[in-house]
Amino acid sequence: MSAEPPVGDGLLVVDKPAGWTSHDVVGRVRRLCRTRRVGHAGTLDPMATGVLVLGVNRGTKLLTFLVGHDKGYAATVRLGQATLTDDAEGEATATTPAGQVSDEQIAEAVAALTGPIEQVPSAVSAIKVDGRRSYARVRGGEDVTLPARPVTVSRFTVLRRRDEQLADGTPVVDLDVEVEVSSGTYVRALARDLGASLGVGGHLTALRRTRVGDLDLDTAVTLDQLDPEQGPGPTAYLVDLASAARAALPVRELTEPEARALGYGQRIPAEQPGRPRPVAAIGPDGRLVAVLDESRKREPLARALVVFAPADGG
Repeated sequence: MSAEPPVGDGLLVVDKPAGWTSHDVVGRVRRLCRTRRVGHAGTLDPMATGVLVLGVNRGTKLLTFLVGHDKGYAATVRLGQATLTDDAEGEATATTPAGQVSDEQIAEAVAALTGPIEQVPSAVSAIKVDGRRSYARVRGGEDVTLPARPVTVSRFTVLRRRDEQLADGTPVVDLDVEVEVSSGTYVRALARDLGASLGVGGHLTALRRTRVGDLDLDTAVTLDQLDPEQGPGPTAYLVDLASAARAALPVRELTEPEARALGYGQRIPAEQPGRPRPVAAIGPDGRLVAVLDESRKREPLARALVVFAPADGG
């Protein structure tokens, strides 16, 4: 039986299963790809499923440019019960009958949480407070309140309402929703704030990330598919560096002299001085040469943020 070919450089878009931490997935993919150089572009909670973007080998250099992308989610919000963690994994802290909440009230509350808003992150987030993760402080018994920060909810759509009952007979309302949000937005905090604004409390019972930038579930694969004993293996699904960069960033097509200069560590003229986002510099051969910064309006030369030298010095 022949050995699996070495895994190259690029991105893997994984459909994370429920119950796995993002670190669990990274560890599994490291073993499947036989490399330590695997990282992810944005944590998903263990309860959540869906798009988790992983960088493999030199693909890890692209992750920093993906972290800030907008994201899409499908979720279920339960109105009528608040929890310690703002999701179904936390202990219930308050229960209030919610059956009387009207669709019109829900629509008004959703509209108030759409657009640019100030959001207080969930206390059990991974945000650091004096060097320690907020969730670690909460689990240690501390009372943590994080400062509000600006985020943008570009879409918050209620797809379906379901009137349910808890085991004790308390009426609750489950809302299946879709949201499109800026980086740093907590969907469980949206669930919490929606319930609070309606006076009944709320939390998240299901969460599925559908998109990170232009990378979505259509390109996502399962861990079983990445396992060569069960599926085609990671090489079959690896998004190469140039394709990954084209999906994540604006593109600048280089001339051969420009590509050669960047490869030698030289600077080249900026194509669009003042361009706000980093740009993927693609060589005439179709390979990703570098990621460039052209953000300074008065700077005639582009600054290389990352240079991707040819593999193996070739």
